[in-house]
Amino acid sequence: MANINIPFDNNDNQTLTYHEVVQCFEQLAGANPGVLQFMAVGSTDSGEPLHVAVLSGDGEFDPVKIRRSGRRIVLINNGIHPGEPEGIDATVMLLRDYLGKPALDEWLKKMVIVVIPVYNVDGCLNRNAFSRANQNGPESYGFRGNARNYDLNRDFVKCDSRNARTFNQIFQTWSPDIFVDNHTSNGADYQYVMTLIATQHNKLEAPLGQFLEETMLPALYGNMAAKGWEMTPYVDTPGDTPDSGIVGFCDHGRYSTGYAALWNTIGFMPETHMLKPFKDRVWSTYAFMEVVLQFVADQGDAIGKARLAAFEYTRNKHTFALDFQMDQLKFDSIDFKGYAAKYKPSEVSGLPRLWYDRSEPYTKSIPYYNHFVPSVTVEKPVAYIIPQAWENVIERLKLNGVEMKPLERTVSVETETYFIRDFKTRNAWEGHYYHSEIELEKKTMKRTFNAGDMVIYTNQNANRYLVETLEPQAPDSWFAWNFFEPILMQKEYFSAYVFEDLAAQFLRENPLIKAELEAKRAEEPEFAADASKQLDWVYRKSPWYEPTHRLYPVARIMDPGF
Repeated sequence: MANINIPFDNNDNQTLTYHEVVQCFEQLAGANPGVLQFMAVGSTDSGEPLHVAVLSGDGEFDPVKIRRSGRRIVLINNGIHPGEPEGIDATVMLLRDYLGKPALDEWLKKMVIVVIPVYNVDGCLNRNAFSRANQNGPESYGFRGNARNYDLNRDFVKCDSRNARTFNQIFQTWSPDIFVDNHTSNGADYQYVMTLIATQHNKLEAPLGQFLEETMLPALYGNMAAKGWEMTPYVDTPGDTPDSGIVGFCDHGRYSTGYAALWNTIGFMPETHMLKPFKDRVWSTYAFMEVVLQFVADQGDAIGKARLAAFEYTRNKHTFALDFQMDQLKFDSIDFKGYAAKYKPSEVSGLPRLWYDRSEPYTKSIPYYNHFVPSVTVEKPVAYIIPQAWENVIERLKLNGVEMKPLERTVSVETETYFIRDFKTRNAWEGHYYHSEIELEKKTMKRTFNAGDMVIYTNQNANRYLVETLEPQAPDSWFAWNFFEPILMQKEYFSAYVFEDLAAQFLRENPLIKAELEAKRAEEPEFAADASKQLDWVYRKSPWYEPTHRLYPVARIMDPGF
């Protein structure tokens, strides 16, 4: 047991620096040999390593042997947004306080705790006192963006940062049953110190989502209230104020809990309220981690059974949801403790501005919209084939332990192949020009693949991850994040004065296409008045148009005998 003093002990409006965090964990590990390991496991964009601490009561640190023993694995992530540092301090204090205590000894017989002390090392080193304008302390803290100015809680699937690539490896190494990613909120004012985003239960495989919604969440809410830290769901509202209700969070794979859900891991994003004192935010985070660990100790077998059943579903089911939408007709009613929302003239603009009157607290029943239904689904193929040229995609699949094998020889095979017909593009978002509202045309066609191209069968635990990254219409697919951008650009075209004669001869030799052109001119006056559009239309029907334009490279194999 180490006698570790941290700045928070002496001034409850201070948080640890990155180097102080590393020193604390080194001291904890040194004082508890054989129980706590602390190690650098990979790189970050800052040049500093990413560290992991592992607390194992019996000194077993092999994740495979731990899982075989039937113990559950809890992964705690801190400092993804270092301006929201409560988890950094609370986790040091939790381990410091519990190491050597009999209660923890009993818990550790049933679980192993894995901690990333600071995930966004880059932002934690970029310390300031002003970037969180809406937040009440601490005195100084880190910055949200990493060394390349990425928001790392949008990067778990696309993995632009070294931080995210290292995290993917850590997550796959440990395959946690429960994941906690500590945060601080923005938004409305209300009475709670702690709010909670849990993995959207409808997005989890049925046995796991049902267990989360019916068993785990009621226990966590009840135990937090018993400790004096009553929680409410994260306050995201459909209107201007919480009076209109709270909307559940549909966590796509770009987010930490959404990424965890792809691997049948229950995820929690505790969000302390930014206007409450830093002291309260730290202690409520401490309490939340404590009640999670207590629940895992009590319900470890049930968690394991639900997760095993979920993976059985993942391996064997045929239809996968790629996106979800909120069911606006189905909601729960919850008692919410808020403050009266009022309007008064702004001292800046002179116009009405919102404010919350803390002298008028209230408790009222409001709707909680937390039921989601699939909006985009897909039938999984027997296998995907990815040409080896797309190494940026193959690299990320390998980081996530996806089972694949290279073709041993060149083959021609019948495929389902997508062509990208339309999409909308968002300007400059997290290093990309993100695509959405993607429209596809599916064609059955024979394609040739070379020795070394990768075959991935969809009978594995990675199925959710595969379909939500490789199916281009998914919201966090690698197509949506621009990994396949070169296919959208034509590499050859024509000079109109040359192609005019070729086009005329082509129409003479293909009367059905000529008739289609004439019908289009008759139906669309704007098209009929534009010679360039008509010539381009003919070109796209002709053999001179490149067949790979907008052809999505990843092939779907539907033959069960492949």
